[in-house]
Amino acid sequence: MSRNRPFTPKVVTANLLREGDVVYLTAAGDWSPDHSAAELLTEAEHANDRLALAEAQPLRVVGAYLADARPGPDGRPEPVHFREGFRATGPSNYAHGKAHEVQ
Repeated sequence: MSRNRPFTPKVVTANLLREGDVVYLTAAGDWSPDHSAAELLTEAEHANDRLALAEAQPLRVVGAYLADARPGPDGRPEPVHFREGFRATGPSNYAHGKAHEVQ
């Protein structure tokens, strides 16, 4: 039995091809390392269109996918799942980069 679940908000995320950094697709179509700068997608069709845009940039990013997100107190997207929160803060095995900046 298949149930149609309501669409939950998403962001498009990927990794930069050369650097490997986690990035998020912004409303302007740019890539940002800041999760809160991502475009919060609230409609399935628009989310799929934005994912297709990301997948059409194989020389720039790899592994693009839609990640669950929710609007934060300021309306900007926040990660829902632990994995995405971890990706947003960067590697935890050294004291520099995004993980260090959060502290």
